[in-house]
Amino acid sequence: MNAQVAERADEIKAVVCRVLEVDEDQVGPTDHFVESLGADSMKLIELLANLEIEFDVEVDPGEFERLISLDGVYAVLSEALDK
Repeated sequence: MNAQVAERADEIKAVVCRVLEVDEDQVGPTDHFVESLGADSMKLIELLANLEIEFDVEVDPGEFERLISLDGVYAVLSEALDK
């Protein structure tokens, strides 16, 4: 996780929780968005769009399948921001 993502980790988690419609205390770093939290592919697409808008980044579509946990989101955003 790069410094920019680390500084905004709480904000990132808030976006994830808002899109997935879950409380922040329900989401741990490794909780699987689909298996543990009941998200579907449309929610994950919505999450990707929200993250790109909120953090002014463009995420490679190939990274979509990594957006399945908070740790995955942090990693993908770190890489996108480092470009």
